[in-house]
Amino acid sequence: MPKMVITHPVVDIDRWLGGKADRVATFATFATNVTDYVAADGSNNVAITGDVSDMAAAQAIMTSPSPESAAQAERHGVLTPMIAHI
Repeated sequence: MPKMVITHPVVDIDRWLGGKADRVATFATFATNVTDYVAADGSNNVAITGDVSDMAAAQAIMTSPSPESAAQAERHGVLTPMIAHI
């Protein structure tokens, strides 16, 4: 199963971490073992990893997020650029 790593900055680390349950629910549609990471350098950069079970769904949410996913990212303080690695 491929591993996906997504990196991006956020407005506020605590705000982003507070959205963990929402993030796991969204990612559960295409991945398992979803894990959050915070940069050790004190910056507002974060990463998410997951084992991708549905690559087409993962690519779809990254390239054309639903209005619900976009609203969730905004609530969590997600900023661009968002970079995905497989």
